[in-house]
Amino acid sequence: MLKFIVGLALCLPLLARAALDPAALAPFAGEDSSAKAEAVTALANAPDPQVDTLFKALSEDSLFYLPDGQVIVFDGERYVDAASGQPLTTEPEAPEAVIVNNVVRGALESAIALRGLAAADPAARLAAADALKERADPSFLPALEAALARESDAQVKDALSRTTALLQLASPDKTVKLAAIERLAASRDRNIREALAPLAEAETDPELKAALKTALDAIDFRLSVASFFANVFSGLSLGSILLLAALGLAITFGLMGIINMAHGEMLMLGAYSTYVVQGLFRDHFPGALDWYPLAALPVAFIVAAGVGALMERTVIRHLYGRPLETLLATWGLSLILIQAVRSIFGPQNVEVANPTWMSGALDVYGVVLPYNRLAIIAFAFFVLAIVWFALNRTRMGLYVRGVMQNRPMADAIGVPTARVDMMAFALGSGIAGLGGVALSQIGNVGPELGQAYIIDSFMVVVLGGVGQLAGTVVAAIGLGEINKFLEPYAGAVLGKIAVLVLIILFIQKRPSGLFALKGRSADA
Repeated sequence: MLKFIVGLALCLPLLARAALDPAALAPFAGEDSSAKAEAVTALANAPDPQVDTLFKALSEDSLFYLPDGQVIVFDGERYVDAASGQPLTTEPEAPEAVIVNNVVRGALESAIALRGLAAADPAARLAAADALKERADPSFLPALEAALARESDAQVKDALSRTTALLQLASPDKTVKLAAIERLAASRDRNIREALAPLAEAETDPELKAALKTALDAIDFRLSVASFFANVFSGLSLGSILLLAALGLAITFGLMGIINMAHGEMLMLGAYSTYVVQGLFRDHFPGALDWYPLAALPVAFIVAAGVGALMERTVIRHLYGRPLETLLATWGLSLILIQAVRSIFGPQNVEVANPTWMSGALDVYGVVLPYNRLAIIAFAFFVLAIVWFALNRTRMGLYVRGVMQNRPMADAIGVPTARVDMMAFALGSGIAGLGGVALSQIGNVGPELGQAYIIDSFMVVVLGGVGQLAGTVVAAIGLGEINKFLEPYAGAVLGKIAVLVLIILFIQKRPSGLFALKGRSADA
């Protein structure tokens, strides 16, 4: 008896490793793709861990078969038997690779997702449930119901409930189908709506047809609400970008009256400064790479402000009061800056990658909020607060406002007007550089980056009211929202044309913009 127990104990590991039936693997040694897909689906519910090894080999094209039909796995160093996991005693001669086409690959993805429902990490289980929602097989229903019964995480449980309900729509039991439709009616998933729509058209049972129509109406309502708030967020995101682009222009054009056609290139310089800082962090501080945007902010401000101050001292100071000459001169400067950047960095776009804390998105009731857009919105209003404080609560801001309202009087009481001009222009350019840092996180960085925002920036400043920060904010957010709500109906190009026409009509009725200057500022 003792010998039998000892022998059984020695054999147990071998029995555990031989849990996979070689007959279940036989289709992999054939050419029938459908048979392979069915074999994958049948193995999905098998508890043996050897199935995971088999699926991994199949997905990595490292599954083979021999002339006698034995299925083997190459683990990178040696060949092992796919059924038992035991290494082969002799090197196989000319093993044939198992062909994996789209049919087999689809079944494999579903089977791997099904096995992922047993993962310890709730995020992995949620990803598996979402994957199964797209391609669940009816044969998976018992396993899904079992997973739903043992699931404790609310988010995963909800996803599993929807996936299970989709499969239960094929049930012959009317009660089960009605319960499934009721569960699906609480969804805001467009894929579920697309799955229910043809069923509602083909259904002949009045009660089921009515339930499907009610579910579709409920899903349509949730989708329309989610779409509305998605457009609101997109408009706010676009408005924050326009605000960053226009804040500097609100100083150089709104307060100083300078038509600076090179303002967009200040954005471009800020974006390229971010690219350079990213490269320095990648080469010298790889452990702190995620924080390069914070280091890029002062660099971009200093670079753009320095170039702006140089422009004001060398060219613009000689053209005050001559708007046409200023426009032509700054346009020429913009071309010089674009060509200089092309010569240094090349004509192609450069890559500026998001740090990990700005990657991904937040899903709020079906509205996807990208982290980089949320960060830019917060950053735009942070910059706005700094600009407001600088213009309204500092001595330099007092000088700027005094010079712009009454230059001769400010000069008469000892205000260094020439230096104030340079500092104000440098401030406006530096703010544009900060905007370039934000723009580098959401789009391509190239020599002509600023050209896409210069016209919109002027529209924001003119519409909001020349010299009015509050008007700049309202105009930027308003234009962003109008653009995003018009685009679905008119398209991007026609939508922008419509916005331009609306601004022209508005300026005809109210030339001073949304917020008109009052007092001496209006008479200046």
